[in-house]
Order: sequence, then C-alpha cells, then structure tokens
Amino acid sequence: MAPRKNSRNQSKKEVKPAAMVNKNGVKAEAATASGGVASGGVASGGGGAASGFSGTKIFTWFMVLALLGVWSSVAVVWLDLVDYDNVIGKLSAYDADGDGDFDVEDAKVLLGVKERPVSLVQKEAKEESAVEEQTEPIVKKVIQTTEGTEEEGQLPPNPSQEQQAPEGESPDAVGTPAKSEDATEESFEGKLAVEAGSFEAEAAVQVEERNAEDQPEDMLKYKAKKKKPKLLNTFEKTIKAEIDAAEKLRKKGKVEEAVRAFDTLVQQYPQSPRCRYGKALAEDDLAEKMRSNDMLQKALSTYKEASELPNATPDLIKATLKKRAERQQFLGRMRGALATLEKLVQIFPEDMALKNDLGVAHLLIGDNKSAKRVYEEVLAIAPSNGFAKVHYGFILKSENKIAESIPFLRDGLESGDPGTDDGRFYFHLGDALQRMGDDSAYKWYERGHQRGHFASVWQRSLYNVDGLKAQPWWTPKDTGYMDLIKTLERNWRTIRDEALSVMDKTTGLFVPEEENLREKGEWGQFTLWQQGKKAGEACHSVPKTCGLLERYPEATGCKRGQIKFSVMQPGTHVWPHTGPTNCRLRMHLGLVIPKTGCKIRCTNDTRAWEEGKVLIFDDSFEHEVWQDADSYRLIFIVDVWHPELTQYQRQTLSPI
Repeated sequence: MAPRKNSRNQSKKEVKPAAMVNKNGVKAEAATASGGVASGGVASGGGGAASGFSGTKIFTWFMVLALLGVWSSVAVVWLDLVDYDNVIGKLSAYDADGDGDFDVEDAKVLLGVKERPVSLVQKEAKEESAVEEQTEPIVKKVIQTTEGTEEEGQLPPNPSQEQQAPEGESPDAVGTPAKSEDATEESFEGKLAVEAGSFEAEAAVQVEERNAEDQPEDMLKYKAKKKKPKLLNTFEKTIKAEIDAAEKLRKKGKVEEAVRAFDTLVQQYPQSPRCRYGKALAEDDLAEKMRSNDMLQKALSTYKEASELPNATPDLIKATLKKRAERQQFLGRMRGALATLEKLVQIFPEDMALKNDLGVAHLLIGDNKSAKRVYEEVLAIAPSNGFAKVHYGFILKSENKIAESIPFLRDGLESGDPGTDDGRFYFHLGDALQRMGDDSAYKWYERGHQRGHFASVWQRSLYNVDGLKAQPWWTPKDTGYMDLIKTLERNWRTIRDEALSVMDKTTGLFVPEEENLREKGEWGQFTLWQQGKKAGEACHSVPKTCGLLERYPEATGCKRGQIKFSVMQPGTHVWPHTGPTNCRLRMHLGLVIPKTGCKIRCTNDTRAWEEGKVLIFDDSFEHEVWQDADSYRLIFIVDVWHPELTQYQRQTLSPI
C-alpha cells in the first residue's frame, strides 16, 4: 500500500529559487548549493554571517576604487609623473592607419593583413619630401656678379635663392655664388613671394637626403625604408636621459635654454660627441632665431669639434659634417664646404649621395671638370642614379655637347630621384631638344609647368613674383611709362648717333654675347646700367643718352634688368629662349633697322623693329631673333620694372 502523503505537503507547491541576472547578462542562483538563501538572508548551515559581500559593500568598494583612480590620474598630470609627449610620440610611430591612435586596425596594417590607406601614404610621401627639401635660411644674401656675363657651364643657383643672373637673357648661366667670406644681411622676408622650388638656402646645394640625423634618436618618427641613425656611443647610452632632456628643449623652440643645457653637458662630459653635436644644433637654431652669422660661425666650430672627438659613431660623424657643409655653403664659403664634403667622401666612399653633393660643390665654384669626374664615378657604380644623371647632362650641355646631354637630362628627370625635380633641368632639357629640332621639347616644358616650375609652356622664367600681369607683347599705354617712352622716341637720333660713335671695334666697348644663345652669327652689346647700377665708366662714352635716362628710376633702378645697346650682324640667329624673371618688361628702341630680314618672335607672334619706335615685350616668354638682312641691326634695350610691382618689392627684390 502506498504511503499516505501529508496533506500539508500536498497543498504546498515546491518553488525553485528564481535566477537573477546581473549587469553582464549572466544568470546567478539566488541561493547557494548548500541551501543558503538570497543575498541579505542567513546561511542555512547555521546562523553565522553571510559568506559573500552585501550589495551596499560592493558599491562602497567600487566608489573607493573609482576615487582612487581619479586622484591617481590627477596626481600623474599635476605632478608631471609621465612624459606624455614622449609616450605619444613613440606610439605615433605605430599609427599605421592615420587615425591618431594605436589600435587593432593599426596592428592589422603592421602585420600585413590590411593595406595602408592610399591617402595616408601620399600624405607621408609629401611630408617626407617637404622635410628633405626644407630650408631654413638665416640671411638672404645678395650675391653680386661681375659686369659681363658668365658661361653657361656655371651651375645656376636655385631660383629661390635670389642670386644674380647674367645679363638677363636666360637662366642658362646664373651668377657665381659670393667668393667673400661674409654674408650680407638683406630683408629677411622668407620667400619674398618668389619662384617655386628650392635647394638649400643661398648655397644651391642639392642634397639627396636631408638631415634626419639632427633629430634626437628617441624622437625620430617612423619612416619607411629609412634607417634610424645611431648617434650614441656606448657611454652616451648611459646618459641618454640627460641628452634627451636638453634635446627636448631644443625641439620645443627653447633654444637659449637648450644651448645652456648642452653647454653644461659638454662641460660635464667633454669627450661626448653627441653632447657637442647637440650643442652645435642648438647654436645653429639660436643663430636662426637671432639672425646672427656670428652665432652660426660658433655652431660651425662646434660641429667640427663634435666630428673630431674619439668614439663618435659613423652616423654622428656623417650628420655633423653634412650639417657643417650646408652651413658653410649658406655663408658663401664654397671652398670650405668643398673641403668638408671631400672629407666626408673619404670617410664614406660608398655613399653615393655624398658624392653627388661633392659634385654640386665643384659646380658651385665653377670647377665643371672636377664635377664631371665625380659624376662619372657615381654613374660607373650606380648607372641609374638620377641625381648624377641630370647634373652630368647639365655639364655636357654646358660643353655644347647638346645631343649627348639629352639622354642624361631626360633619364634623370624620369627617374624621379630626390633633387631631380628642378625647373632648371626641365629648362635645359627642353632647350637642348629645341636646338636639335625636336618638338618634344614642349612636352617637357608642359611637364615643368604641371610640376609648378613654369608659369606656362611659353613663360618659363624661374625668378618670379606671383600674380603679375602676364602677356607677351605690351603697348606703351599698358606699361604706364608713357613719359619714358616719349623721351626715347623723341630723342632716338641722339641716342643712335652716340651709339654709332662708339661702335668701332677698336673702342672695345661692344662685347660679344657670351650666354651661348646664338646658333650662328655675331651679336655685340654695350651695357650702361646693370642690376640698377651704372656699369663702370660706360656713361662717359655716351653722356647724352645717360642724361636722358637719369630721371626714370623705373629703368635705371631696375635691379633685375639692364640698359644697353645691341648690334647684330647679318646671318645671326638667336635660339628660342626666355629671360630669367617676370619682374621686368623689355623695351627695344629701333636705331638702325634694315628694311627687310630682321624680326623677333615672342610666343607665336612675330614682329619687326622700326627706327625711332619702341617695341615692348615681356622677355620671360619664349622669344627668338633672326637677322637675315644685308647690313647690321642696332637697337637700344631698356629694361623697366613690371608696372604692377609695389615700391616695396622694387626695393627688396634681389638683383638679377
């Protein structure tokens, strides 16, 4: 017989403990397996205190921990316990996707699971290029040339340097850098709204890789395919924190404090090359801030000391001497820079970039023969070196080996190597092709225009001020110089007669054109004013002509032009060419003009001179001259400032 059930138990239903869900979505039983009741009850095992924490206690401990965290954070920030700039700087090296932090997406990129964003790659390439080409000029120096012209073979300095061009017909031969040991202080206006593109300030140094070495090694950012320079020797690694602290001051622009900090380190560790190099960099930065050549000279001495200390790492020696050479060139001390670069090449004979720099240094002092030998050595070892190719091509062209120069200039430009994307190389390649009758010249001019080196395919001057009205031919009214033009035309016979009186070859006043602009024929010039100054005693020979011009500063004060007589004999052809700057207009007053056979083309518009009339054009546009008459052609050339230049610009623009 089945046992009888208790009626009380029968009527009472068995209830299971309800499951509780915590904030993480996990179910927890209300009672323990041993029969304990829900939180807040008593354990079924016997009346002691509960084995877990109450809800109130958990909340209390949570608040305590939260407050501790908050106050810890405040203490870290307030007491500057962590160098966040340093930490963030290090982490930024791993920000592979460009979103400003290091996360899973960055890890995917670094592991090769995900591609780097194209926009970021382009941005980094642009930034790296900017760093490599960046210049920090201290003194904008006016570098004077002699009265005449220079041969085309002289390496033209970069347009951004505002150095002198010869007689103004073309950028083929821009003036030699100063042979003086002192730089002249001029306006420190930065770029002065001039030409696109640049080499190292004043020195025209083209460097394949700029100084990543002058950054403290713990602050160097990640750069693909760039090796981190090793600037610290074994001992210096033990004082790295002290060096970094001084370097941090320099990087933050506290250059006076940085100089003092590094000076203290040098006194404390006199045999430390890195401390002395840091001092040199700080002095260099202070020279920039003070606009002081004396301070820069001090930095040059400190660079030299750092490179000569024992136990200097090879990377530090290279960085120090490269920086010293650049600054020597800045000051116009070209031969000193040449000696420094020669020393570098002796120490690092396998470094082609240093040899390229050495070749440029030879060109800057007019030693094309030595430069040619250097670039031949480079190309023998590295035949695809684009930098060496464009410079070797330039040298060949200066030797009038036009056909031979073309493949070197073209291949060098096509290489895209650092230091090759320069307007002068596009200019010379196009010019060489034109002289060979090859119309592909205009393809290269167009490419130079697209790269920002030329204002247009036709207007290829390199020393420019942006925003000036640009047209090949001008009327007298357009210029605003009506009074000057009327004076010239009213007195043209007086001007002609004085010119004829000195045209005899025995006077030696008319000198042959020396800019290699002629295909054939004879072309002589007699200069009265150049770069805004009278050319010696020239006016003594033609006093009436000079007297007429004295009251027109737009002409006599035009530092980027000349005033001169020009005589061209029959059978002369002047190659298509452009002047060096868009800052001037050129007036031609006809004095002796044959009835037929003489003409001038500017862009695609060809015109002829008339006796007693002024012809005005902008010679920054391509122009070409033919003299196929039976007798000589004589004109008077007067350059004037572009009418849209302000008085301030006329005063501050450097001479050409």
